[in-house]
Amino acid sequence: MRSTRTSAARPHGRRRTLLAAGLVAALALTATACGGGSDDTGADATATASGTAAGSGSAGGKVKVPADIADKLAKHGVDVDKWADGGWQDWDRDKWLSAAKDFVNPVIEGLWKPERMRSAKEANKTVTTKDAAADQGVSDPDPTAVKATAEKTPYHENAAPVGKVFFDSPEGTMVCSGTVVKDVNHPGKSNLVWTAGHCVHAGGDGGWYRNLVFVPAYNDLGKSEAQLGDATASEIAPYGNWWADWASTSNEWIAGGSDTGGAGAAYDYAVLHVTPEQGSESLEETVGAALDVDFSAPSATEVASMGAWGYPAAPPYNGLKMFKCLDRPGRFSLDASLPAMYRIGCTMTGGSSGGGWFRVVGGRTELVSNTSIGPADNTWLAGPRLGREAEALYENMSRTYGGR
Repeated sequence: MRSTRTSAARPHGRRRTLLAAGLVAALALTATACGGGSDDTGADATATASGTAAGSGSAGGKVKVPADIADKLAKHGVDVDKWADGGWQDWDRDKWLSAAKDFVNPVIEGLWKPERMRSAKEANKTVTTKDAAADQGVSDPDPTAVKATAEKTPYHENAAPVGKVFFDSPEGTMVCSGTVVKDVNHPGKSNLVWTAGHCVHAGGDGGWYRNLVFVPAYNDLGKSEAQLGDATASEIAPYGNWWADWASTSNEWIAGGSDTGGAGAAYDYAVLHVTPEQGSESLEETVGAALDVDFSAPSATEVASMGAWGYPAAPPYNGLKMFKCLDRPGRFSLDASLPAMYRIGCTMTGGSSGGGWFRVVGGRTELVSNTSIGPADNTWLAGPRLGREAEALYENMSRTYGGR
């Protein structure tokens, strides 16, 4: 599982000031700054976030897992020494770690070759209209479909914080989208990535996915599949590969997430702490930008417009290019007992899951949600409102793991 090393292109000077400008300019055309409140309900935020992360690492090219994690793996019958040689492919239920504290993701250098990335399939969560709680007055009418538009290239100048999340599951090599976000306790040096819970954990019927890697500004020039055959490593992964050495998702997703969202859909979010496969700078320093996260959970009626970014991979898309949708959000719920989610019209398909939703607040672009679920006909997307529980999870990740 070795290959040539991926080099990372690092823009400097004036280009750094442009890294988030594409997002700001696009959203500023339709979005307005507005305040927000929260009507979220649920368990105590601190309790919800407690124990939702663990870590792993590597040294000298040899997979190395901290002693406490190694002990946990051993108790589950996992041979750590065999992990890099393919032992991670054992998805036996008894060995598939599920608990929040049991996440482990040792770096396997060279595993994510360009061709392996291109073969990844979308991680999709599909619901039908009958799943919605429309008859109970919780969901607004279905929005009009908004055709996704391609982001301008090169991505590192227009949407550098956006990228792809790759991982392995029992179904094979999979892909989602993600966003570099700021670390409140480590300004300018964030290693945090926001994505969906279903992009890191299978939910109530499974456990943590494996070999989680984030690639910001993937396929920087938006090349076609034929053109990528001759693409350089820096064109495919301009900032290199970033392995998740810690991951957190909500306890609600771990307990109740399902193939159609389930009881965990309203809490379908996750934060990764990543480390470069090569290099020493932080993700934010390398990319040159990171976005604030808005945890005010404004109601849909308070927001004039939101934009969703991602790499849709299911037809008619192929996962190689970045797209976006802008729309005024409405409310969506799978169950009247759960917090309402945001919903916008958008034709992006699976693979865009986990991609950030942004709005402009006081002239700044902030992440306010992420793509979670959508219908079979790909006319809209829904994402969770990020309130107290999400903020507690994020702050716990920042405090506990951000400085490592």
